[in-house]
Amino acid sequence: MTRDARAPRVAALLLASLVAGVAPISAQDPSFVAPPLTEMGLSRSYLGFEGGLYPGGSNVPPLEHEAAGLSRALAIRPLDAAGAPDPSGRVVLLSIGMSHTTQEFCASGGAPCNPWSFVGQALADSDVNHTELALVDGARGGKDAKYWVDPTETDYDRVRDVDLAGQGLTEAQVQAVWLKQADIRPTVSLPDPAADAYFLETELGQIVRAARVRYPNLKCVFISSRSYAGYAISDLNPEPYAYESGFAVKWLIQAQIDQMANGGGIVDPRAGDLDYDTVAPWIGWGPYLWADGTTPRGSDGLVWVPEDFEIQDYTHPSQLGETKVGTMLLN
Repeated sequence: MTRDARAPRVAALLLASLVAGVAPISAQDPSFVAPPLTEMGLSRSYLGFEGGLYPGGSNVPPLEHEAAGLSRALAIRPLDAAGAPDPSGRVVLLSIGMSHTTQEFCASGGAPCNPWSFVGQALADSDVNHTELALVDGARGGKDAKYWVDPTETDYDRVRDVDLAGQGLTEAQVQAVWLKQADIRPTVSLPDPAADAYFLETELGQIVRAARVRYPNLKCVFISSRSYAGYAISDLNPEPYAYESGFAVKWLIQAQIDQMANGGGIVDPRAGDLDYDTVAPWIGWGPYLWADGTTPRGSDGLVWVPEDFEIQDYTHPSQLGETKVGTMLLN
């Protein structure tokens, strides 16, 4: 879409926010256009950065990384409260993150989750294991990446004492995590060496290590980056930061792949130690959520329209947006 085509849309959104009594802090630049990571291959780049979800412009993990993930998935089994195998035990899939994460995972800020959210859709799906699997929303509004980087952070205590205990579960039963994070009000974009994408990569590395400390039986962490923020009228996390968060996730996963191929030696100091045999879980992509507004994504036709976001800031997902991400998570 051209700049001229986007400008009236952004102006209309600004007017709508004023009518609703919400003063816009900063409007999204309507000229921002970028290719989804999944459609870049090796023939396209973003500011010189390679695309694809995985190394080499690919959207498929390398065979060794895939095999490592599958072996950990096969090791997931019901555990009792102390973490011992128990046929009558539970497997916990936990969400970690901020407002977007809790909205899309549960949509209610705690159990019971709304029916259009991921958890709501999963509970209504007969293909989902409703006996052993427990879906727990640990994410909360305002809890961006900095609240999760250290295993002693109080939000981990809240997850233990409220979200897990509320369902009769323990940290020892958490074996898989969906992680979606960002930084509030970033100010430096790529390719600057101080770009938020680099900082977020470091935070994500800290988070997965912290999660492994809190959840000793954690096998896998699936990470999603932000969805589209091209309609944003807030400076919380507009474009290009929402888009560039995809590179933070891509680089983190590649850092683990490269480290394990290097005999366990750290390759990317920003990411830190991601050895999945010692200090970290196996890391892979959850659903990749970014598409360029109303331009359909080639692989699956994904688009983001203004109605997918709340009118107050056109940043947080509306019920329509929550439903869309919930379905992608379920699939």
